[in-house]
Amino acid sequence: MDLITTHINADFDALASMVAAKKLYPEAVLAFAGAQEKNLRDFFSQSVDFLYNFQRLKNIPFAKIRRLILVDNRQPARLGPVVACLDNPGLEIHIYDHHPAAPGDLRGKVEHIRPLGATVSILVDLLKCRKLVISPEEATLMAMGLYEDTGSFHFDTTTPEDLQAAAWLLANGANLHAVTQFIAQELTSAEVTLLGELIRSATTYTIQGVDITIAKLGIDNYFDGFAVVVRRFMVMENLNNLFALARMGPRTYLIARSRIPEINAGQVAQQFGGGGHASAASATIKELTLFEAEEKLLQVLHQQVRPLRRAGKLMSAPVISARPEISIRQADELLSRYNITVLPLVDEQRRVVGLISRRVTGKAIQLGLEAQPVSDYMSTDFATLTTMADLGAIQELIIEHRQRIIPVVDEGEGELLGVITRTDLLNLLVNDPSRLPRNLHDEQLPSSERQRNLQNLMVERLGRRIMVLLRIIGEVAQARNYQAFVVGGLVRDLLLHERNLDIDVVIEGDGVLFAKDLAVRLDGQARIHRKFKTAMVKLPDGFKVDVATARLEYYDYPAAMPTIELSSLKLDLYRRDFTINAMAIHLNPETFGTLVDFFNSQNDLKDKKIQVLHNLSFVEDPTRILRAIRFEQRMGFAIGLHTERLLKSAVRMNFFDRFCGYRFFEELKLILSERNPLPAIHRLAALGLLPFIDPRLRLESRLAEILHDAQAALAWYRLLYLDRPCYCWLVYLLALTTNLKAEELQTFCARFALPARMQEMLLREKRVAQQAARALRRHVPTSNSGIYHLLSGLGPEGLLYLLTITRKEVAKKSISLYVTDLSLIRPLISGHDLKTAGYQPGPLFRKIFDQVLDARLDGLVKTREEELALVRQHFPCIRNRHGTVSGTLN
Repeated sequence: MDLITTHINADFDALASMVAAKKLYPEAVLAFAGAQEKNLRDFFSQSVDFLYNFQRLKNIPFAKIRRLILVDNRQPARLGPVVACLDNPGLEIHIYDHHPAAPGDLRGKVEHIRPLGATVSILVDLLKCRKLVISPEEATLMAMGLYEDTGSFHFDTTTPEDLQAAAWLLANGANLHAVTQFIAQELTSAEVTLLGELIRSATTYTIQGVDITIAKLGIDNYFDGFAVVVRRFMVMENLNNLFALARMGPRTYLIARSRIPEINAGQVAQQFGGGGHASAASATIKELTLFEAEEKLLQVLHQQVRPLRRAGKLMSAPVISARPEISIRQADELLSRYNITVLPLVDEQRRVVGLISRRVTGKAIQLGLEAQPVSDYMSTDFATLTTMADLGAIQELIIEHRQRIIPVVDEGEGELLGVITRTDLLNLLVNDPSRLPRNLHDEQLPSSERQRNLQNLMVERLGRRIMVLLRIIGEVAQARNYQAFVVGGLVRDLLLHERNLDIDVVIEGDGVLFAKDLAVRLDGQARIHRKFKTAMVKLPDGFKVDVATARLEYYDYPAAMPTIELSSLKLDLYRRDFTINAMAIHLNPETFGTLVDFFNSQNDLKDKKIQVLHNLSFVEDPTRILRAIRFEQRMGFAIGLHTERLLKSAVRMNFFDRFCGYRFFEELKLILSERNPLPAIHRLAALGLLPFIDPRLRLESRLAEILHDAQAALAWYRLLYLDRPCYCWLVYLLALTTNLKAEELQTFCARFALPARMQEMLLREKRVAQQAARALRRHVPTSNSGIYHLLSGLGPEGLLYLLTITRKEVAKKSISLYVTDLSLIRPLISGHDLKTAGYQPGPLFRKIFDQVLDARLDGLVKTREEELALVRQHFPCIRNRHGTVSGTLN
């Protein structure tokens, strides 16, 4: 293992240097040596970036570390628990550090130690020299380390190389706004003095319902760092706005800052002859004393400050609402009668317990669920606001969290008072564009796509061959004026930094025609499925690309096979199982690499949540329940609370009895094929799903023990590295159905429409293993040949299942001996040897080989000559009246 680490109490330079080092050592593991400084912990808690996969120290096997990459540190005393690996034999140490030499410093096989302002500057120089690509997120993070350790280039330790590193990072997309959000500058003693005076002079005024802070001070001479002091004051006090006046010599200066749309700092500064942006502005004021400037500032603010928009003023009231006990049909009638899109559902105290949309009621009625209570399919994953919530809170819920409607409730009792819809917010924003958030553009409004470009990440993770293929796909689509996207698991795993080269392409256009064009371009073959408007393109080297036409699937009844219609990308993604699988990447040349996220999927990926895209997802396709459990356990995610409630509702309504059997079995098979399916099986049991596999299945203690033993048996078999494949899913299925009789297992096979070959294999392994288990309980053969003949009818899966259900230690040893040794033994002689010796081919050959094999198994013969002697002894040759030589059993 290669490990990248740093010093305990890591800061931003340490973090940035680790991420930079990861570019140089892509296979290395990242782990902090100990705790991090508070500002770094704050960064991790607030950052939406989840591309850096840091491991916990407790999961690092220190004894296996063969190369230690140290950044921003070479002192053993600052390595924390990592110091344990320094005694590893043959340990190779690579050091990247900017600190002066000190007693006890470690020495490395590779050392990059330079007296720069930050360690990350050293690593940035190496990245530049090697022409490595970094993403804007990585550039921003590295800039944070650089700005912190150089004091935003104010410290005396800052060098020209640090500024060159900053220039390169900015050229690669570093976001300085994000840098200033997390990097706090150290103040000089003079600045600290001014800060104290500003704080003492600060006064808060309430104008148009908005709290405004004004501070002032007077000094004899001009002070260049006044803006820095103002910024620190604003950060320290977490102010939404600050207007600072300073009399310096003959002039008065205004520094204006605002984080809220009600105050435009630039417009205020313009009244004093200055200017700037809505969030930051300044002015130099002539011919006014400090007192006169403050008086004028108050007058201007009374003119400029817009009234604070509170939820209580923006909401619509009274609200059309209903009780959660009403039926889907009644809810749909209310929605249609009042021409509203979403209906709030309230309890006896008028507290909101759920929301139901017209889209959900319409689809539920189509599926024949109109009599079901609306509580089964209402959304419960929503936020509420009180009447005093401001515009920023409203924007955050509707724009950032994609909540279509916000219930406004009483702060004390939680009673529903009104609602704010996204239409209400858009009307406000459109009528007053100055209120638009700075990062809000048309394509970011609700129901549109959230975009970021992933080209750099794609280059890093996918490699040249796949990148060339994806670009060709985009070019072929562009030639037909189609839009091409790669979708699904590849996009998800790309963001998680997991390897996945399964290319699923969605075409806005005719996917079948596109597939034919792509096959011609790549000299491949296209296999067309016209019913589903899909195709598979097989390249000359065997690599496959799945192509689908952007489509909308609808279901005529619960658990039906889908009906396909042409659609757009958004509706194509909306039909998918979970939000984390509903992202796409543009492949057309002009937008190549742009991520498309309509459903806030990135947040669910960051929060490690499995969320369905709509409330009837499990009703339409109950196999998604098994898929949710598989993803949850494999990826270490959690099924969201609302999604779990919908899952339990689908289970309660018994939709599993209506689905296509083999589709369900395929999902079960995928769960049992996981490296460790036991957590998923326990989750199935906890959710009451095992009876859907078979009504007699219960995860009792003995069955749990058998499943655990099956896992141990498979782990043991993998370590043997035998050239004999084993289907792990079959071992787990045999273990799971241990208590089922032969006829019950046949019913299982029929229920789930297992193919004949698979059914035959399952039933055979079960039958032969059970027979062998009964025989071993009565008597364990003492001879190797006896063991061989008892077990030779079993495949690897049946043998491991037998090992799992066998309790006697001596029997387990016999099975183990057969798997590792006896099953591999064969006679050394061949049929050619027998014919040369004068024997005629026929049934006798089988008798001869069986007896020779028994003798080899029991150690009676060891060489080819001994085998031939045994044959001549037990099968002497006799010449008949026709002169033909034959053998007889002696």
